[in-house]
Amino acid sequence: MIKWISALALLIVPVLAGASDGPVSADNAPPEVHQGRQVYEQYCAACHGWQGEGADDWKKPNEKGEMPAPPHDDTGHTWRHSDAMLFKMIAEGWRHPFNKSDRLTMPAFGESLTNQEIGAVIEYLKSLWTDEQREYQAKESQ
Repeated sequence: MIKWISALALLIVPVLAGASDGPVSADNAPPEVHQGRQVYEQYCAACHGWQGEGADDWKKPNEKGEMPAPPHDDTGHTWRHSDAMLFKMIAEGWRHPFNKSDRLTMPAFGESLTNQEIGAVIEYLKSLWTDEQREYQAKESQ
């Protein structure tokens, strides 16, 4: 329980520290966004795209009956999930409820990444969203 509370603190503090008026550029991005991008590129980009664009035809099941990796940019739905839910998905993995297989199509990274690294990835993803999406997601995370 303490692990989850400290992980949530890592996610909430940057949100409370300040919101931007637009997309976070490389010039004004906080250090955790830079770190998050590095971790994202190493662990997430192969499936979710280098710019967070997701897999081709991500809205349709593939030949295995599984939903492909969705985009994490402003065209997807990641911004609709709270920090706690995003943290849980990254740490524990995820299986889309409509998949025809039982396997985790999003692998668990809780053993590979620290809580801080997972929090940094989430902060990086937020930099890909519109102001309105970040505002909505911040409310979901309260």
